[in-house]
Amino acid sequence: MNYSKLVTHSPEQTQKLGTSIGKLAEPGDIFLLVGELGVGKTCLTQGIAWGLDIQEYTLSPSFVIMRELHGRLTLYHIDFYRLDKTEEIRDLGLDDYLYGKVICVIEWANKGLDILPEDHLLIKIDHISDNERNFVMEPKGTRYISMVAKLINSTICPKRG
Repeated sequence: MNYSKLVTHSPEQTQKLGTSIGKLAEPGDIFLLVGELGVGKTCLTQGIAWGLDIQEYTLSPSFVIMRELHGRLTLYHIDFYRLDKTEEIRDLGLDDYLYGKVICVIEWANKGLDILPEDHLLIKIDHISDNERNFVMEPKGTRYISMVAKLINSTICPKRG
């Protein structure tokens, strides 16, 4: 299995990690975020938005399922939290978003992994302590392998494992 681990020590470092991801993002990129409630998925997405030069504040889309934000590239911030069945996710008709010239960030992606595109960057986030988070990045596809290598070499976050 190909994966890399990073640790952040504050919400600001999590946002900086996201900003680095956003700066490297290219049209068609898909970032799948997995982690418990309150672990920092939206905080990471805020940074990704900043890296895309998005000026709007990034809110969690839990109650609306998807938010559209505009910057250097369009970001679709999608949240599967309130969806319980794969059929509900399939019925959203996400193909236009997932296979377009946009960036998709999907929170609670574990609920739909079996129907999402094979090429993506899966980011698993775990609590270490109040402010520390462990990020396990699993790139699927050469595009994301290259992106993770660039992140590991340029990020301010210490590597683990």
